[in-house]
Amino acid sequence: MIQIYHNPRCGKSRSCLAFIEDTKQEYEIIPYLTDTPSFEDLKKLLKELNIQPNELVRTKEKIWIENYKGKDLSDDQIIQAMADNPILIERPIVVKDGKAIIGRDLDKVASFLD
Repeated sequence: MIQIYHNPRCGKSRSCLAFIEDTKQEYEIIPYLTDTPSFEDLKKLLKELNIQPNELVRTKEKIWIENYKGKDLSDDQIIQAMADNPILIERPIVVKDGKAIIGRDLDKVASFLD
């Protein structure tokens, strides 16, 4: 089953969800802003994405700029920042069969879901 880490206020996330709905495949919406992933969930997600923690951070968010930007943070500290402030997590994230992508490009989502 497909999972989508979704923020309904984000246009890219809404577009990705609509795309997934059109595929007629089973999916689960994870409203990550209210159903916040734990530190361990984020570690697993990063492994499925095959990226470094800093690549999953929305660095233009006010919380990041005011509290974390310019600091020498470990990977665990970055992951904890996202667990504490889920708005920092890039979106949407699409998970299928133990792999994941950031679903901002619908062409990549289409290839990923095939």
